Amino acid sequence: MSFSRAPRGILLTAGALAAAFTLTACSGDSNGTAGGGGNTNFVTNTGGIDTVAKGERKAPGKLAGETLDGKQLDVAGLKGKVVVLNAWGSWCAPCRAEAKHFTKVAKELKSQGVEFVGINTRDPNKQPALAFEKDFEVPYPSLYDPVGELVLNGFPKGTLNLQSIPSTVVLDRDGKIAARSLMALDEARLRKMIDPLLAEK
Repeated sequence: MSFSRAPRGILLTAGALAAAFTLTACSGDSNGTAGGGGNTNFVTNTGGIDTVAKGERKAPGKLAGETLDGKQLDVAGLKGKVVVLNAWGSWCAPCRAEAKHFTKVAKELKSQGVEFVGINTRDPNKQPALAFEKDFEVPYPSLYDPVGELVLNGFPKGTLNLQSIPSTVVLDRDGKIAARSLMALDEARLRKMIDPLLAEK
């Protein structure tokens, strides 16, 4: 009897580990350290949102390239506005869960000077990503980043991690990183990241 149970136990353990890795790869880690080392000055708040005090913020690296619809976009050109950057993939279930909230908030806050930009990552071709945008009526552009180059090189070390998708970073009007979340967001949490920056003078 013990011989027949051992393989089943090993299989169950292996299955549980595989599931855990899959969830980690998609839903991320909100403890403020998922991006690895680096001094990013993040302070972890409740609800998985990390913020940076105004005087300690850093600008991201170059975030520019081709969008899913074939146009060129440089995030630096949006300076003067609050910019919400959302790293997502069509393959990611939590990304699908948060998409309706991003669509709603993006439409409602555009007139207040808030711009949304997606960073579509780890989709080997554009078709599933374009279908995702159509399904959720996404009103803003997404940079196409199939191998994660923008995610890895566009942010200071310790800000984002390719294994933490979806992730959201919000830039203040000076183009500096003011807040991030390494988890799927609902409308309330998304607004909690944006509203303080809209209130800044």
